[in-house]
Amino acid sequence: MVQKQRGVCVATISLGDRERPKPISADGYERFLAYASMVLLAAALTAIVRGRAEWAAIPAVIWLHLATILTATGLTPVILLRRRGDPRHRLLGRIWVSAMLATALLSLGIRVIHPGHWSLIHLLSIFVIVQAPLIWWTARTRRLTTHRRMVRGMVTGALLIAGFFTFPFGRLLGHWLLG
Repeated sequence: MVQKQRGVCVATISLGDRERPKPISADGYERFLAYASMVLLAAALTAIVRGRAEWAAIPAVIWLHLATILTATGLTPVILLRRRGDPRHRLLGRIWVSAMLATALLSLGIRVIHPGHWSLIHLLSIFVIVQAPLIWWTARTRRLTTHRRMVRGMVTGALLIAGFFTFPFGRLLGHWLLG
């Protein structure tokens, strides 16, 4: 079928009566990632509530960092468990990628472990700053196998492993949660 858009002839493929391909559903690993994200979100929110006596002493950059990462953590199970490829998935994915990117950028301003200097965790921030736009681009260009692999990797490493490591070693959320 040939259509005219803005004065230019564009060839399109019509699916006609055929259905669109079924979206890929979550596999076992993605269900694990979704449920682990829910556990991490519950632990983080519990810690934040328990730490309310110290809220005033927390710098704004840390609050912004928490807000963006909690957004991404909350969206993770929704995105991984629901239908993929539809407009809602794309919108939630853009919000998720933006939240992860904002989290990484904000983390560059947090220098608590070695005051005034970056620590090893900031290498993860650089990774996310590079990967987040690539995740968006792979989806946009329909490189879906690569997109899925990259999302799973980012959720595993940058969200869950890094997230669970915010609780031990006297870190803020661990201090609030475990007292």
